[in-house]
Amino acid sequence: MSHSGGHHGEHAAPGHVVSTKILVGVWLALMILTVVTVEIATVDLGSANLWVAMFVASIKASLVVLFFMHLFWDRKINMIIFIVSLFLLALFLGLALTDTGAYQPDLIPGYAPGMEQTPPATK
Repeated sequence: MSHSGGHHGEHAAPGHVVSTKILVGVWLALMILTVVTVEIATVDLGSANLWVAMFVASIKASLVVLFFMHLFWDRKINMIIFIVSLFLLALFLGLALTDTGAYQPDLIPGYAPGMEQTPPATK
């Protein structure tokens, strides 16, 4: 069977080529943010620890997707949708994780396996 579409002999154009300077700069930023993440974990910020960790993680994920996955050079609406979605996800996870402390006092002592508390004595 012969195909005469004309597209079979053509090669796909290469994707966007990013300079080494940009890639090394983004990598350095990721390494610095990783050190920031580790250092912040050693500081007691109370309930803000979770929020700071989620914020730094969102920045790191944004850098990876924007520069290593070339979203920065794609249509700008895609970049905006991604960044807004990422921060909304971080907000959702942060709120869900902070909610777990709200029902901590209501746990039944000894109900969950592996809990350190012993069940109340029965008569």
